[in-house]
Amino acid sequence: MSDAPHRAAELLREHRASIDRLDAIIVYTLAERFQHTQSVGRLKAEHDLPPSDPARESQQIERLERLAREANLDPEFARKFLNFVIAEVIRHHEILQS
Repeated sequence: MSDAPHRAAELLREHRASIDRLDAIIVYTLAERFQHTQSVGRLKAEHDLPPSDPARESQQIERLERLAREANLDPEFARKFLNFVIAEVIRHHEILQS
């Protein structure tokens, strides 16, 4: 009898455990990132600065695409992800200014 199904199940459990750990890292990292962007939003509101900074956003997108290529991650996915995050940050900043 082959041990392959048992080994496959073990590998699957290991991969899933890693995925679960990485998902937790992503969530906690995003939470920390949003804590900082909330601080930026409050600072912008206090000093009547616009909620978005297109030049910074463009630099960040280029930077993230570069990092994605270095990490062998699809740069288009990284750009879409960052655009989603930026839109959420701007939404928070607009709320703080109202």
